[in-house]
Amino acid sequence: EVQLVESGGGLVQAGGSLRLSCAASGFTFDDYAIGWFRQAPGKGRKGVSCITNSDGSTAYADSVEGRFTISSDNAKNTVYLQMDSLKPEDTAVYYCAASLWPCDDNFVRGLYRGWGQGTLVTVSS
Repeated sequence: EVQLVESGGGLVQAGGSLRLSCAASGFTFDDYAIGWFRQAPGKGRKGVSCITNSDGSTAYADSVEGRFTISSDNAKNTVYLQMDSLKPEDTAVYYCAASLWPCDDNFVRGLYRGWGQGTLVTVSS
């Protein structure tokens, strides 16, 4: 069973940084891509970034390109999302999920499964 657990959220001032973690279990990590999505209050869930664990290829949403960096530690079955230069509009619950399809910037939610419980990121102005 694909299981993912997010951690690392919190309250930060605009311009600050946070690093989110996504710990995976129950599947062969290298066979999957891991995606980060976020859901702001009253909004739909949207893709932020993803990484294909087999080859390290990555993708980012335009809104976070250049500010967020995704990485994977295959030995620990964990994916990280380093978030720098945070803005109030980055405030959301952040979720990770796994996909057997390679990562791409279409961030098709239906291809992902094993959604975690999410971790809340709040950026104050």
